[in-house]
Amino acid sequence: MEDSDTNAILPGGEDSSQDNYKSRRNLCLTAPPYSCPFSVSVEPVLFLSMFSLALQMPLCTQYLWDRISEDLGYNGTKTGGCNNSSGPPDPLEKEVETMTAHWNLYINLGGFFVSLFSATLFGSWSDCAGRRPVLILPSLGLAVQAAVYLVVLYLKLPVAWFLLGRFCSSLTGDFNTILAGCFAYVADTSDRVSRTFRVAILEACIGVAGMFASIIGGQWRRAQGYINPFWLVLATSLASALYAYLFVPESVVPDPGARLLTTKHHRAVVHLYSTPGQGGRRLKLWLYSLCFFIVVTVHFGSRDLYVLYELSAPLCWGPELIGYGSAVQHLTYLSSLAGLRAMQHCLEDSWVAIVGLASNMCGLVVISVANTTALLFTGYGLGFLFMASTPVLRSKLSKLVDPSEQGALFASVACVEGLCSLVSNGVFNSLYPATLYIMKGFPFLFGAVLLLLPAGIIGTLRCQQRRTENAESSGTSPEC
Repeated sequence: MEDSDTNAILPGGEDSSQDNYKSRRNLCLTAPPYSCPFSVSVEPVLFLSMFSLALQMPLCTQYLWDRISEDLGYNGTKTGGCNNSSGPPDPLEKEVETMTAHWNLYINLGGFFVSLFSATLFGSWSDCAGRRPVLILPSLGLAVQAAVYLVVLYLKLPVAWFLLGRFCSSLTGDFNTILAGCFAYVADTSDRVSRTFRVAILEACIGVAGMFASIIGGQWRRAQGYINPFWLVLATSLASALYAYLFVPESVVPDPGARLLTTKHHRAVVHLYSTPGQGGRRLKLWLYSLCFFIVVTVHFGSRDLYVLYELSAPLCWGPELIGYGSAVQHLTYLSSLAGLRAMQHCLEDSWVAIVGLASNMCGLVVISVANTTALLFTGYGLGFLFMASTPVLRSKLSKLVDPSEQGALFASVACVEGLCSLVSNGVFNSLYPATLYIMKGFPFLFGAVLLLLPAGIIGTLRCQQRRTENAESSGTSPEC
């Protein structure tokens, strides 16, 4: 593992303060209401929350497609529109695609600003109040969102009511706050040597949950429609909140006097990025955050378009194939975890991240030209290491701050992820209909080109770090 970033900004005097903080934290852990006979952490919370989210997202897109198709009088199966790939494009199908992409944009943007504020607030607040509240409250918010969606499905309300459910979830921090709480919890309970792999395990939980949800969702929706799967979305969100309340022990010392509604928490986030530190800490925080922003933006943007890409001609996938396709995408979280673990034996973390980015770029390029099912699955397969870069970036960011600032840091990361959601929806969901008649897969090609920038930044920072280390030890500059 690479400890040089941390060592450069946390010399000997500060290490002792970190040890005191950790000792005090470990001695004062708050026990949950019920003890568990085995060691527990936050992985089940993230697994259940991600299962709920991954089950819901493709179903929402397909429901929007079906409702808009019904309103416009489009039926590809009856008219042969989607299956008639040899003829000219059906203008009505393109209108359905465009409106579905736009409604995806509206729904995701609907709660963005609230989520951006609340995720930053809750994440930094957890440094004082503890991690468990920021795991419980957003899970309850996701449950409320699922309940609103169920009402829309039962009463066949206009799809604009989905905005209300999105707002309710964003008000309590949304899924980004659960991510912030889980990653901060792992940073609390791991050392610098094992942190990258512990973070990768969390991201693998995201992938496994998404894989199971995708398989179940596609088959279930085909057999019984939309309502029953959304009941499972509601149940898993409630189960996540209940597990965090009953079984997850607190990892920091809660301050009974910690207030939530204060500007102190947002100022703590600003302080991280505005205060100079030794070893170029501030510059590294900004650069690694920029890399994280670009990588996650491409992930979010391409993920939002996969279902639309699969539904329309010439692929014309049904619910079952869509479920399998989403499962393969999420399976790459496990392959990325295995690849990261294997590569750490022979490569430094920075080069592991670059290999992951190269895998992602290759997959996106193939997907951009995929016009058959086999070629599209080939593109998904080439991206088998696409999630190896984000654990490295999260770990590097975590190692650049003091242990008492982990909540503020991952609150800022949640803020970056919220911004990623805004930018990815604004760019990719607008780019897709705009380039539909020119090159259907152009947004995926655009994403592959964007990933060249973080690969260059990570490689440059690592080369500069190596030169500095060699200059300090032997006075010579290494070749890079």
